[in-house]
Amino acid sequence: MPILHDLLAIGSGGLVGFTLGLVGGGGSILAVPLLVYVVGVPSPHVAIGTSAIAVAISAAANLASHARAHTVKWRCALVFALSGIAGATGGAHLGKLIDGARLLTLFGVLMIVVGVLMLRPRKSGGNADVKLTLESSPKLLPMLIGTGLLVGALSGFFGIGGGFLIVPGLIGATAMPLINAIGSSLVSVTAFGATTAASYAWSGLVDWPLAGLFVVGGALGGLFGTRLARHLSQYKHVLSITFSGIVIAVGIYVVVRSIMF
Repeated sequence: MPILHDLLAIGSGGLVGFTLGLVGGGGSILAVPLLVYVVGVPSPHVAIGTSAIAVAISAAANLASHARAHTVKWRCALVFALSGIAGATGGAHLGKLIDGARLLTLFGVLMIVVGVLMLRPRKSGGNADVKLTLESSPKLLPMLIGTGLLVGALSGFFGIGGGFLIVPGLIGATAMPLINAIGSSLVSVTAFGATTAASYAWSGLVDWPLAGLFVVGGALGGLFGTRLARHLSQYKHVLSITFSGIVIAVGIYVVVRSIMF
């Protein structure tokens, strides 16, 4: 049933894009479970490689919007991203060595942990003037490089964009405001996703037609999600709690299914 398969792929991509646009991040963590359990991709490794392509393209499109709004701290973002690429390369290589079922179980555990962490309120303040300069580099560089390596490794291992980890990582490393962390994080999400995708593509673990359908769905879903977010901006905290609940529930489902089946 190729038509149903294509519709499920577009719909799953749409759900990921809609979630990203609605709550401003974290939607890409749903991509792998959707590809495996809804679209029916038989190999978790192919699902990871394919989702990485879609995540990278979606993040690049959103980065362009944030760049126009001048919310990207480019120097901090680039150092974090370059460090993360090294981590993502190693993480992707390690992830391909892990049994697919076990990788899905670990992925589910990560989803549960992330969902719980996302329930914690984010601080909207911060140092809006933070910059990576010769004077600030002794303090900022070690934090940016160390955090970037760790987040990149997790991103590559699980084949996710890692935005939900990059945003708090950037805030912790530089104390930049949330809006700048979100914009700057997309540099890393794009880089990590592309690095992971390249690694999996080299190993023949990317379904290119499926990735195209997923990207189309993500673009459409992102438009609707962004528009709805503007209308529901005063309920952002409620939306974050709801999304956290979804991530936790899907994580539990992935873990239970992986263990029982």
